[in-house]
Parts: sequence; C-alpha cells; structure tokens
Amino acid sequence: MSNDDILRVKDLRVRFPLKRTGFGKRDYLYAVDGVSFNLKRGETLAIVGESGSGKTTTALTIARLQKAFSGSVQLGDIDLLALKGAELRDMRNRMQFIFQDPYSSLNPRLRAEDIVREPLDNQNRMPAEQRDARVEELFSAVGLRPEQRRLFPHQFSGGQRQRIGIARALATNPDLIICDEPVSALDVAVQAQILNLLRRLQTDLGLTYLFISHDLGVVQHMCDHVAVMYKGKIVEYADRLTLFNHPQHDYTKALLAAVPSVASALRQG
Repeated sequence: MSNDDILRVKDLRVRFPLKRTGFGKRDYLYAVDGVSFNLKRGETLAIVGESGSGKTTTALTIARLQKAFSGSVQLGDIDLLALKGAELRDMRNRMQFIFQDPYSSLNPRLRAEDIVREPLDNQNRMPAEQRDARVEELFSAVGLRPEQRRLFPHQFSGGQRQRIGIARALATNPDLIICDEPVSALDVAVQAQILNLLRRLQTDLGLTYLFISHDLGVVQHMCDHVAVMYKGKIVEYADRLTLFNHPQHDYTKALLAAVPSVASALRQG
C-alpha cells in the first residue's frame, strides 16, 4: 500500500436478497464479490464491464449511495463505511460524481450558475462573493461562456449540460471524482470533446478519477490502470499499455474487439 494512494478498496462485497422460494434459507446475489484495488492521487482508474458486471454498484458503494455487505473503503485516512450523520455529509464534499445522463442529472428548475454553486452553498464555508467568483472560474474552466450562467438546462446541448455537471463536480475541490459513464449518452464527436476536457482538467488541477465505463474504447486514452469486471469480480487488472497490448482474459479480449470509433475521434481532438 503506497502513501500516494487516495482510495483503497479491499474485499468489497455488496449483496441483494433473491426472492425466497418455500421455507428454505434465503439466497443472495453478490453484485460485487470481493473487489479490491488502490487508486493513486492524480491518476485515473477505469472500471470496465458490461451492464450487470457490478461496476456501477462498486462506484455507488464507494460513495455510500449503496450499502456494502462487507469489506473496507478508505479515502485517504478516512474509513468511509464507518461514517454517519454529519461526518458522512462532510465526506461528500471530498468525493463528487459526474453522472451518466446530462439530461436527467441537472435540476431543470435551477439556472446553470445555481446548479454549479449548489455544492458550495451546501458546504457553507465560503463567503457569498467568493462563491460567485468560484462559479465564474468554473464556467471558464469547462468552456462555458459567462452569459450562459443564467440559462436553464433545457437551453443547453447535451455536451454543454455535461460541462455543467463537470463544473458542479469540481466546485468543492474534491479528492476524488467518480465518472459514471459520463459520455455514454453523447454522440461520438461530443464524447471526444468531453473526454479531452476531463484529461485537460486532470493535468491542470491534479484531479483523481474513478472512471466507470462499459467499453474500453472510451477509456483507452483516459486511464492509467484498468480493472475489468465480470459477474461482480475483477477478472483482470493491469496498467493501460499492458491491458491494451497484452490482454489475458477472454472477457477482456471480447471487450477490446468491440472498441468503438471514439478512439480515432480522441486522437483528432
């Protein structure tokens, strides 16, 4: 275990009860079954797998949005699974989500500037005028114009809405950003723009990403390491070059065979 690790997940298990038949013992489905990994500060770990593989459940459990059955999750020196009440609320400032669907993850009744400012208002540690300046700074950082701050979500394109989501995630300077399929609802050209934005922000701000995706084409230019999940388990874990050049597991090879055209779009972006 390195001192550079910001996130340490060990033997994490999440289970859901199956419908009981008769009077026998209740059975459980282990959606996450003994998952372990470490993530270094300033790097990106991609968790890749098909729908139902357990990748999103893993991310939700790390963020305390899903209950763990067993295991441990540490963010820095904090035991996340032990937090309750105010401590848990404070922790959420250190860990932010960029969600899959930019159409449903933004409050349609709030203006863009209020959406981005909301985490700062919840934190309530910054004077009002500094919050306004922070929102202005964040809009610039994600490529949105100052005059767009007063618009509502329906007045933006899908890619622009995702930029608002990214700005919101950056607001509290989190230690970890969980990107849950952040480009899967966008077309290929816009996917490349958003992925290049995330890479630039990581370089400029030293961000740490846990990147959830169903295809390796999206993450091949984003990640430092890749964990491939299948039926609740990590079946292959490697650095990016090793995994893409010398995949070991048949499931990884199948995912690589389906790499989409976003790869070439990224190289052009």
